[in-house]
Amino acid sequence: MPDEQVTKKRRPARPVGEVPGVPSAVLDQLMAGYQKPEDLTAPDGMLNQLKKALIERAMQAEMTHHLGYEAGEAPPEDQPNRRNGQSPKTVRTDDGPVEIAVPRDRDGSFEPQLIGKHQRHFNGFDDKIVSMYARGMSVREIQAHLREIYRTEVSPDLISTVTDAVMGELRAWQQRALEPVYFIVYLDALVVKIRDRGTVQNKAVYLAVGVDEDGTKDVLGLWIQATEGAKFWLSILNELRQRGVQDILVICADGLTGMPQAVEASFPRTIFQTCIVHMVRSSTRLMPWKERRDVCASLREVYTAIDEQNALEALERFDGLWGKRYPMIARAWRSRWDEVAPFLAFPLEMRQAIYTTNTIEALNRIIRKSLKTRGALPNEDAAAKLIYLGIRNAKNWGSRFINWSQAYLQFMIHFGDRVPKLNDY
Repeated sequence: MPDEQVTKKRRPARPVGEVPGVPSAVLDQLMAGYQKPEDLTAPDGMLNQLKKALIERAMQAEMTHHLGYEAGEAPPEDQPNRRNGQSPKTVRTDDGPVEIAVPRDRDGSFEPQLIGKHQRHFNGFDDKIVSMYARGMSVREIQAHLREIYRTEVSPDLISTVTDAVMGELRAWQQRALEPVYFIVYLDALVVKIRDRGTVQNKAVYLAVGVDEDGTKDVLGLWIQATEGAKFWLSILNELRQRGVQDILVICADGLTGMPQAVEASFPRTIFQTCIVHMVRSSTRLMPWKERRDVCASLREVYTAIDEQNALEALERFDGLWGKRYPMIARAWRSRWDEVAPFLAFPLEMRQAIYTTNTIEALNRIIRKSLKTRGALPNEDAAAKLIYLGIRNAKNWGSRFINWSQAYLQFMIHFGDRVPKLNDY
């Protein structure tokens, strides 16, 4: 092979300031009058002027497509419809309000696509309002922020209209089809202050989170209810069935009234596991802080035992050590032992996944950030809307369980044919 120096063809460097698809002469013409930043960014600066020109040119192109002939040309003989002047319209953009001229036709059949007939915003303006609302900003705070940053005056009614549009998305999300099988479903509640008939009431918003065969987590729905009971939980579980859920291997929840009975009625083969972390918190809630650490250490021997028999023996030892001072703790664990003990039959990989609702509580902490600055919400729809936006904006929350591959194999061994093979559906 000859000793020749092989040189690679290099793409010629693009001149500084050149934009692909835009001739340099056009940029030079646009920037001919530029002297200071305000010439570019002011409300009547070149950016808004360019945006106005592009929008109007695009809408004229839409009108040409609608009528079938260019502006200034003679219309086809069989075309009775004609251009009929323009109408002024102000639209809100990311850079402030822009006054545009919207073309009209004689018979009023022209429907602009870029900016619809009743549309007053452009370029993701609604998304910014929804994003601020989801982060807990009130209507007045959003109004002030838009006035300060975008020099745009927006009425409270408009902000409410934009955020209310989320309700349609929420309803579609709440009714979407679900997976046929979930390995684990967590149920938990957070308390929200809602105005009802002139008074502020604490209402519980219940969330259900499912874990599928890939180990990924998904919020299955949210429900608002003043009181809980078997009838309420049965309606939720039946709704999951109607949306396509055929089987749930394990349901983990705090001690929700009526939940075990509802699970037995709707998913009779499902194992109901009470949340151990909630049990420990409930047991130590009223004791002095200096003793709480020692009591928790003694209880830990119960729920980390190798099997149910050893756990019962650890509970007896706990009662002997702390029973005289705190007799209600061991009594409460024994009274709910059928809900406490199921996870003890599983190996370690499965126990870590099913014995606590911490997965859903992590999501609740994200949602509370949106709620904590709002005070009492005006109605249940406002609460559902805000919580849904918090769920939608939760980043990296639904990631896969750590060591899920090992847990999946253990689920296969324990539940047999009820476990779907990966990619079965």
